[in-house]
Amino acid sequence: MTINRKIKVGVAGVGALGQHHARIYTELEQADIVGVYDVDPAAAQVVADRHGLRVFQSLEEFSKAVEVASVVVPTDRHREVAGYLLERGIHLLVEKPIAATTQEAEELVALAQKENCILQVGHVERFNPVMQFLEEQSGVPKFIEAHRLASYPPPREGRAPRGTEVSVVLDLMIHDLEAILHLVRSPVKEIRAVGVPVLSTTEDIANVRLAFENGCVANITASRISPERMRKIRLFYEDAYVSLDYQNQAGEMYRKTAAGIEPCEVPIEKGEPLALELGAFVEAVRRHNEPVVSGEHAAEALKLAVAVIGVIQQGGS
Repeated sequence: MTINRKIKVGVAGVGALGQHHARIYTELEQADIVGVYDVDPAAAQVVADRHGLRVFQSLEEFSKAVEVASVVVPTDRHREVAGYLLERGIHLLVEKPIAATTQEAEELVALAQKENCILQVGHVERFNPVMQFLEEQSGVPKFIEAHRLASYPPPREGRAPRGTEVSVVLDLMIHDLEAILHLVRSPVKEIRAVGVPVLSTTEDIANVRLAFENGCVANITASRISPERMRKIRLFYEDAYVSLDYQNQAGEMYRKTAAGIEPCEVPIEKGEPLALELGAFVEAVRRHNEPVVSGEHAAEALKLAVAVIGVIQQGGS
């Protein structure tokens, strides 16, 4: 059954990313954003004033006013905040990773099922236009290489820099782990990984080699201490090579033909991935459909990320 009216939406957590959730919801035709909540009322007020929204003084007050919410709080608070809202029947988009531990992820998935709530997780690269191009390619990739590099987050008064409460594997690499699981669609057979902390207490740079049961191999690097920013993925197929740039939404492709190696057009219609993600989430709630990135799939990506961290801490293999 489709909901034909506007859906009452709110954002819990309006920091660096959450403020963009609030902005985009004000632009979505099917969403009626009623307000925001944050443990820092002053930060919430800034965002609310910008968009003419209400600031809720407590999570309880917030939960009574919304049907749908984005949870954009630090990862170690996902279980607490998302769990509270799911128990009250609120459909959620929880930013990635779904939770800090696999047990917490499983609890959130079970809660969503129990309450018949949509639970989507914010693996935003799945909404990057380059991913649509990849999904249209036939065949299974034989080898994948992904690089996700970023500079260290700026300091915050009284708190650790954003994202550094978890390993770079959970902060950044999990985007590529989730996307690669989606593209390869085969169980992981072997994990080899290395990583080191540099500026934080957890891994700030990491590399993993994944071998899948169908023969595909993926090599993934993530860093949050790089002077340059990069989000690229390269895939080698039986008869083709594809190189895509998530950041610039561009790419190149070469295909093996009877005449030799020939370049192919990579048609990518550029768009704002977060806007596409939130639009898809609202539509999934309206139609009560399975979201593009379900809680179950996000939990599998988290399970793999945790396994990677375990291998790193054990010395690489």
